[in-house]
Amino acid sequence: MTSLRRSVGILTLVLAAATPAAAQQQSAAGRIKVVSGSAFIVRGTEIIAARAGELVFAADGVRTGEGGSLGITLRDDTRLSLGPNSEVRLDRYVYAPGNGGLGMVIKFVSGVAAYVSGRIARIAPDSIRLETPSAIVGVRGTSLAVRVEEQ
Repeated sequence: MTSLRRSVGILTLVLAAATPAAAQQQSAAGRIKVVSGSAFIVRGTEIIAARAGELVFAADGVRTGEGGSLGITLRDDTRLSLGPNSEVRLDRYVYAPGNGGLGMVIKFVSGVAAYVSGRIARIAPDSIRLETPSAIVGVRGTSLAVRVEEQ
């Protein structure tokens, strides 16, 4: 019995140590498809040069510099494109249709961007929110262009 208790105690410690690492592993929200010029992924305090094929996660931001542009395809086939001197943040992204988990919040911070809705908009349009500094847009299976100018 003592051997069994010791084994259970060791297993508990191993699982407790592994849980934070597992929690930090996120599934990708999407992938950068096209990059031209100066473009970056903002992940927490880290700024990463954007490259085609690079993964984008929920809570990531993307930013372009002078003359830069980029295109992202999310897992549900939503597409985002940014023009020069633009910034967009993916504040929330959940795409688990088998579990009923659907949702997206995209914040258009500055510049010019285009949005083309994917499967989330067809399945659960009320679960999508597009935000600008002065407006919130509800999605009903659409595409739109956004220009955010500094006040």
